[in-house]
Amino acid sequence: MIGFNDLKFVEMEDKFYNGVKCRIHFDNGYGASIVKHNYSYGGREGLYEIAVLGSDGMLHYDNPVAKGDVRGYLTEEDVDTLIKEIQQL
Repeated sequence: MIGFNDLKFVEMEDKFYNGVKCRIHFDNGYGASIVKHNYSYGGREGLYEIAVLGSDGMLHYDNPVAKGDVRGYLTEEDVDTLIKEIQQL
């Protein structure tokens, strides 16, 4: 199972955001977009935001992990827990 330490973050192209991003897809067809930047929920505090992706690569809100929205203000441990939950959907 993939965890936080397996994620490969890259610097965001637009330096205006001053942050990092990672997109990952899992064998079950779901994926995750994880970001930390000046305008993400919690980014200015050094925390992460995660969005669940469907098999089409688009945001997928109708699942128990997303709870109808993106999830913000997440620590590395929170992200680790959530990406493991996504892999089990």
